[in-house]
Amino acid sequence: MDAHTPVPRPRSSDAPLVSVAGVQHHYRKGNASDLLVLDEVNVDLRAGEIVSLLGRSGSGKSTLLRIIAGLMPPSRGRALINGRPVTGPAPKVAMVFQSFALFPWLTVLQNVEVGLEAQGVAPAERRKRALAAIDLIGLDGFESAYPKELSGGMRQRVGLARALVVHPEILLMDEPFSALDVLTAETLRTDLLDLWIEARIPTRSILLVTHNIEEAVLMSDRILVFSSNPGRVVGDIRVDLPQPRNRLDPAFRALVDDIYARMTMRPPQPAGPGGHGKPEGFPGTGIGMVLPRVSTNLLAGLIEAVAGEPYQGTADLPALASTLQLEVDELFPIAETLQLLRFAELEGGDITLTPAGRRFAESAVDERKQLFAQHLIAYVPLAAHVRRVLDDRASHAAPRRRFQDELEDHMSAQYAQQTLQAVISWGRYAEAFAYHEASDTFSLEDPA
Repeated sequence: MDAHTPVPRPRSSDAPLVSVAGVQHHYRKGNASDLLVLDEVNVDLRAGEIVSLLGRSGSGKSTLLRIIAGLMPPSRGRALINGRPVTGPAPKVAMVFQSFALFPWLTVLQNVEVGLEAQGVAPAERRKRALAAIDLIGLDGFESAYPKELSGGMRQRVGLARALVVHPEILLMDEPFSALDVLTAETLRTDLLDLWIEARIPTRSILLVTHNIEEAVLMSDRILVFSSNPGRVVGDIRVDLPQPRNRLDPAFRALVDDIYARMTMRPPQPAGPGGHGKPEGFPGTGIGMVLPRVSTNLLAGLIEAVAGEPYQGTADLPALASTLQLEVDELFPIAETLQLLRFAELEGGDITLTPAGRRFAESAVDERKQLFAQHLIAYVPLAAHVRRVLDDRASHAAPRRRFQDELEDHMSAQYAQQTLQAVISWGRYAEAFAYHEASDTFSLEDPA
């Protein structure tokens, strides 16, 4: 058989290589209550598997990876590797980061040798193994180059070689392709899959963090879907498509569509008096809801895209993401903000404009602003709260800190700042209130 003919790697039914049980993790927020990032997470990783952790920013995927690697302890629960508790940097585990994390003053060869040097490997053996790893990932000839001389794809290959040179049983990858352009990312994914399928690397399992749905389906044997704020495993999907996989295969597209549908599904809300249990509310509503930094230009642009040809008001999210060249972390915050504002509905992996959304698409600038203002005050509790405080004060002004402190009772300082900036931007567009950067003050001075 040809050396490059894909050979299926056998799956093991033995005990899991990695077992995460009941893991919770909190980030401390000073005097305020701690922020829950992961909640009751249970994950098993077996030999012969590539498993993707799929979810949006804020779902704790990278935190979980660091807990498994032994770089941080969980607040509760435990991680086991080969049945042994992880109590520090885990042996036989290597990690590839999104940011390359290379030492700029070291050559390619020296960067790859770093892990071996830390393990006390003799210089001759170190050099031999590093050269073999560099050759394996296709960078031979660049051994004496420095990181600044390399493209992003080459630098990530160095990061991969540095991980593989220590012969890890478990390879942890934290969004390793997200900082690369589309073509470079595709090439590197394919090369890694070839090495894996042909069993040319000693790694027994790969755990991959991603927010790219197609990437997860392309690479994985299983996909664990995470919810956000806090992160919980809400789906465990087995991918039984043969490798190599074709993005145009109907079965591939069907699985991508199914995952989009799962990730846009809102949990049913309890029925109120006379209600029917229809999901009218949004998880985390109230001023404690974390809001994404999404510009009104992006909101208007997505409304126009869905309203126009070929969608005519209803678009399949995977097709829309492909057309607009947006990933989950880019598309979902825009779509969900439109849903929050009641300009669109998300269901079954589709986005459908509401009558208000269609009216927005057909309106001139001033009518759009008026409609946006009505929906902002009606459906975004923090915006309504800011406006109410300003209306009630004789000065019609209030310091930013007043609202920042309130938000930090519900979320981290970083999320509070992000949420407040979102409301400032939306409020300015709607002319619902003004914000003065120099004095960090909200007011009703400017609105018409």
